[in-house]
Amino acid sequence: MPILSEARVENKILKPSSDLPLREGESRMIEIKRSVTNRMYGLFSTDEKTADEIITMEGWD
Repeated sequence: MPILSEARVENKILKPSSDLPLREGESRMIEIKRSVTNRMYGLFSTDEKTADEIITMEGWD
């Protein structure tokens, strides 16, 4: 069963924002995806608030 968790990089270490249901020392393969906002950066000129409104519109799923 996949685990979906947000994480951030701190001092070049990827840290999940919540506890993961894994045992200490357990290894997993991970897939890194950028948010839609980050992937669209630079494609068109708009402010962050407008971009967020566009992304939350229906049809982006």
